Amino acid sequence: MSALLKVDNLSVSFFAHDKEVQAVKGVSFHLNQGETLGIVGESGSGKSVTARSIMRLLPSPPSMMKSGEIWFNGENLAQKSEQQMEQIRGRDISMVFQDPMSSLNPTMRVGRQIEEGLLRHRAMKPEQAKQEAINMLKLAGIQNSEIRYSQYPHEFSGGMRQRAMIAMAMACSPSILIADEPTTSLDVTIQAQILQQMKELQAQFGTAIILITHDLGIVAGMCDRVIVMKNGEIVESGETREIFKNPQHEYTKRLLNALPRLDQKKQKSSAAGSVHKQADTPLIAVSSLKQHFDLGKGRTLKAVDDISFHIQSGETLGLVGESGSGKSTTGRSILRLHEITGGEVLFKGFPLQHLNKKELKKLRRHMGMIFQDPFASLNPRLRVADIIGEPLDVHGLVSSKRERQSRVEELLEMVGLEASHAMRYPHEFSGGQRQRIGIARTLAVNPEFIVCDEPLSALDVSIQAQIAELLQELQQRLGLTYLFIAHDLAMVKQISDRVAVMYRGKIVELAESEELFANPLHAYTQSLLTAIPIPDPDIVPDRKQLRVEELDQGDPYQLSNARLVEASPGHWVMQAEA
Repeated sequence: MSALLKVDNLSVSFFAHDKEVQAVKGVSFHLNQGETLGIVGESGSGKSVTARSIMRLLPSPPSMMKSGEIWFNGENLAQKSEQQMEQIRGRDISMVFQDPMSSLNPTMRVGRQIEEGLLRHRAMKPEQAKQEAINMLKLAGIQNSEIRYSQYPHEFSGGMRQRAMIAMAMACSPSILIADEPTTSLDVTIQAQILQQMKELQAQFGTAIILITHDLGIVAGMCDRVIVMKNGEIVESGETREIFKNPQHEYTKRLLNALPRLDQKKQKSSAAGSVHKQADTPLIAVSSLKQHFDLGKGRTLKAVDDISFHIQSGETLGLVGESGSGKSTTGRSILRLHEITGGEVLFKGFPLQHLNKKELKKLRRHMGMIFQDPFASLNPRLRVADIIGEPLDVHGLVSSKRERQSRVEELLEMVGLEASHAMRYPHEFSGGQRQRIGIARTLAVNPEFIVCDEPLSALDVSIQAQIAELLQELQQRLGLTYLFIAHDLAMVKQISDRVAVMYRGKIVELAESEELFANPLHAYTQSLLTAIPIPDPDIVPDRKQLRVEELDQGDPYQLSNARLVEASPGHWVMQAEA
């Protein structure tokens, strides 16, 4: 079979401050008609640069294609002019980008953006283009496509925006679709729907797909062949099943071993072993917590709607659910970062909602937070020594500069960094290192309870495993208690003692980790679990789920007139009242 696309000896460099950085180094591969090729690797491996090179979308300057040929339909794209490439992009080769909000024009209606390619490449009349745009929205799984055609991107949910991007990319029936991390920013159920939609459109149009991702679970279910990239080079390639069953390169093995799996028993880390105390008074007790926000015009958002739970000292409670379920709001409300609407939060039996500013400041010593985005949560103008040292100063925990410096260095070493890192700025570190700095800052005041708000979601899979291991090690060493907020249920299973599932501001299920994953009782929990990709090409999970449009309408999981009941000892589930 002759290849549809052939990349031969591609090398790309970036130039900054008279220095050359080789982003892609002599990469060669091919893509056959109708197949899906996965390109995997961590951030900085060269995946996206390779894809953008095919599309000739690299910034010039500061980048330069140093060498290589890109053959498509018998022509070398590397020798095409920009004007010639404009005819190929969208018509023959299309691309779906990682962030649909930054890729869609916020000032144009979605339908008009899809029409642009149809008018340019298929020479349709305006009325024909409009009807075809509506049809493509419908094919991409967007209901009420006639209405959605006239709406703006901000009126779409994240999943719907990504569907619109796919509709735009597929409108001209391209031979090749390049999907660059198309589901990274999406919840697990929406991710499953988007991937299924891509499969259906591929089958309908016969399009070949290059899928770029760091998630090997997605690759297992989507791809025919896999390329593994590291530091700009291909370190391993082959058929998907062979790569997963018999990986040869140590880097591939490391990526596969870093993935937590739902279909395996919970693995105890080398750091695990702390046993939480079943005390009469839990460390954290949340009772009938409500957090409502006034949206104006008589509208109220019930972000957290009457939930109750407790966390014992030394325990990790996982809190899972999709975006908008109320997870992060719950964590922030416990820490008094929001003034709660109703209910009660107790820390060691003492109510927190009525504390004044002075009392609240004292409380901050005992309760901390690790944030989702380590770069956004660190002051870029401060050195690491001051980022970590600031809480020490605020709470008067050090009496001299020497003591402060010593404590900062101790904290850096505690989280796996070096004392010399104290004088650097956040931009000089990788994402995983920045998260370690954020953890060190949280630990500076010796807290007992920490809210971990999606602390792994912005990191590559192997870095996620390292940070999860660090959190467990610190818990054992320091006797910490965690509320671990995430939408990655596979990771939650590994790190949590018990798990609570949230949907639309309510807890719909709560049980010990192994019990919940082995015997999910609520339909929403079951939907979440079946949506998670399993990194094994021989296992295809049942994906019977409600679509996002159905979730946006009515009450699909019967939350009204329902309450938590104990279905079995320690296993609580939301059930409708008789």
